[in-house]
Amino acid sequence: MQTISATKASQNFAATLDMAQRGPVLIQRHERDIAVLVSADEYENIRRLRAQELIRLTDEMGRYAESQGMTDELFEQLMADER
Repeated sequence: MQTISATKASQNFAATLDMAQRGPVLIQRHERDIAVLVSADEYENIRRLRAQELIRLTDEMGRYAESQGMTDELFEQLMADER
């Protein structure tokens, strides 16, 4: 991953965007990491992977809840009690 200062990224914005097309660009201010610039394709890949992981996790938790006796009826009752 390439690293660039916030000042240089700002002054050379078009070049910074071009760099992000080739790979993530770490942007630093006062030697502290403040952001990572990625291409739109990479961002969509990250979003897709996060969504897939959320679906996997909820499916896993659903299977666990079911194995512990949770039913749709019991869930509805628990939710009604919370209102």
